[in-house]
Amino acid sequence: MPVPSREGAPSGDRPQRREGGGGGGGRKQYFRRRKVCKFCTEKIDMIDYKDVRLVGEFVAERGKILPRRLTGTCSTHQRALSEAIKRARNIALLPFAAGA
Repeated sequence: MPVPSREGAPSGDRPQRREGGGGGGGRKQYFRRRKVCKFCTEKIDMIDYKDVRLVGEFVAERGKILPRRLTGTCSTHQRALSEAIKRARNIALLPFAAGA
């Protein structure tokens, strides 16, 4: 049984797409600057849980720990940071959750 061919398109191929993608229409593509780890750039070796001002920057207003993709911290410092936040919460330097 013969396969009906589509008119206007080459047989067996998809229709051609324009180069560039994104449907920008000639607009310049938005360039997002890569975030860098604050602890690496400032050469902070140890993240101290008692430094509430520093550790508090990485906690959202609802009390959640901000992820790496938002803060730009490297994986080594993100692990140490989350540990410091949890320790600061346990001795009531930081809240577990925001008040209702």
